[in-house]
Amino acid sequence: MARGMAKVQSKEKRAKKDAQQSKQIDGKAARANQLKIVCSVCKAPMSDARVYKVHFEAKHSKFPLPDELK
Repeated sequence: MARGMAKVQSKEKRAKKDAQQSKQIDGKAARANQLKIVCSVCKAPMSDARVYKVHFEAKHSKFPLPDELK
């Protein structure tokens, strides 16, 4: 168990670490903000239209291309 100055330093160090962690953005929340497009066939999330078009041509070639990709 820490005593005296070591106890104070330990508390300061822990407070600083907690403050840094509270500033960080949750990884899941950040990723959810990036995935805005959803495939109309399989409902897979996509980051942008280019990725969506490649996915659609590779996985759903039998379906007609959606209007948003033309």
